[in-house]
Amino acid sequence: MQRSLDVVGTLARLGLAAVWLLSGIPKALDPDQTYVAVRAYDVLPRLGVELVAGILPWLEIALAVLLLLGLGTRAVAVASALLLLVFLAGVAQAWARGLSIDCGCFGGGGQVEPGQTAYLQEIVRDTGFLALAVWLVVRPRTVAAVDSRV
Repeated sequence: MQRSLDVVGTLARLGLAAVWLLSGIPKALDPDQTYVAVRAYDVLPRLGVELVAGILPWLEIALAVLLLLGLGTRAVAVASALLLLVFLAGVAQAWARGLSIDCGCFGGGGQVEPGQTAYLQEIVRDTGFLALAVWLVVRPRTVAAVDSRV
């Protein structure tokens, strides 16, 4: 039973690492578009947009690398969960305010035509990612992790 739970945790760890890589790399490669995406949420002053757009891609990539290594898994899962909660709040507030934006979660982002939003799908998807993080907070033990060798 323990081994099965370790495998489930490993899949959660690697899945969440893939999410962070797939979201962080496109943002890091296109910082101007990342700025546009963050600005579209219309919640931060210019300096805040610049800081978030500059730091977010590298934070996501760092979380991915730590998860791939299985280093500090519980702490990284907590950080991941908190970041996902911020993302969920951002999408929810954009939806509630009637903004027409693409989340920019995996690159791109910014204004879209009314009716071209996917808020519900983004919230459901991010809730699934949050479930992976919560699993790792509760049970961080996984296979082939640096944590298990320290």
